[in-house]
Amino acid sequence: MGIVQKLSFFGLMLVAFVAVPAQEGPNKDVGETVAKPRKTESPAANDANLPPIPSKLSNKSKADIPPGAPAFKVDTSVVNVDVAVLDNKGHFIPNIPRGNFRILEDNVPQQISTFSMGEAPMTVCMLIEFNARFQSFYSGTWINTLSATYGFLQTLKPEDYVAVIAFDLRTTILSDFSSDKRKAYEAMSMLRIPGFSESNLFDAMADTADRMSGIEGRKAIVVFATGIDTFSKLTYDKARKALQEAGVPIYAIGLREMVNPYYGGLPPDGINTMQAENMLKTFSRETGGMAFFPHFMGEFPTIYQALAQSLRNQYSLAYSSTNQAKDGSYRKIKVELVNPATNEPLRVTDEKGKPIKYSIVAKAGYKAPREVE
Repeated sequence: MGIVQKLSFFGLMLVAFVAVPAQEGPNKDVGETVAKPRKTESPAANDANLPPIPSKLSNKSKADIPPGAPAFKVDTSVVNVDVAVLDNKGHFIPNIPRGNFRILEDNVPQQISTFSMGEAPMTVCMLIEFNARFQSFYSGTWINTLSATYGFLQTLKPEDYVAVIAFDLRTTILSDFSSDKRKAYEAMSMLRIPGFSESNLFDAMADTADRMSGIEGRKAIVVFATGIDTFSKLTYDKARKALQEAGVPIYAIGLREMVNPYYGGLPPDGINTMQAENMLKTFSRETGGMAFFPHFMGEFPTIYQALAQSLRNQYSLAYSSTNQAKDGSYRKIKVELVNPATNEPLRVTDEKGKPIKYSIVAKAGYKAPREVE
């Protein structure tokens, strides 16, 4: 597709996105699965003299502890794990009984205390790489980036929550979490002329995950990026550790393969491309997300469907860790599907009795709490 065709296609898409009304979601009770900000300790919600509600993306405030205040200790460490079981086509596999799930923490079996399955609204932060190095104004990569991000916004339902953050040299919050999609579209309209040429991927991901760690419930970061980092303060190892500790699932959509050298992008350097993809895959796998690397715009509908399958349909498990040490250590988690009678891997079949290859999507671990003095 030539640049003229691309621009025409993009122009039509923007008109369509503005004109398309909000999609209607399923008329059902979705429960308490959507990520919501922690409730403020307000005696009267309608008191006009109260201070404004802090941003859900802001760092958790640390209240001063008055002298002589009593200290409290928590004796039980409850670990929540959201699990998606997908077939080889990326479709969610429902109705797997509780007894077929097994959780290992540092290779030690754990007793599952709560178990549920359901469809939940998507609560996501769109983290978008937007810089003059890869998305120069009116370049092919600029068009692809906006087409991909606008396309994702269009798939969201009225009850879904979304925030928009862009990054180059800095991380900029364009819109806070809201189910009002007009705010997200207004934020996206700011992505027109890139500023700095740097791409501080590690800093942006770590900062966003840290801000979202204070949000309760299901949550995820959907990253649209090339996977190239040029100037971050954090190293790859430090960023990886920060994402592991934050525990926010990363769903990465790699743009590197769509960078066109003829329209302002960089040539697809084999080594750099492989490194970028490996980093995004690692971030996604260890946080319980997924990574996608499209070559063409036509692949995005399938990617959006896989995202919806993984984010909306999940098994929610919880257990009390047998390791009660409050040492702040990182503990590895492994979720398996087994036949409890034989202790062998569970065999899943389709309606015709043919075996189905499946994958388990869950976070790779968590950071244990420290003792409260």
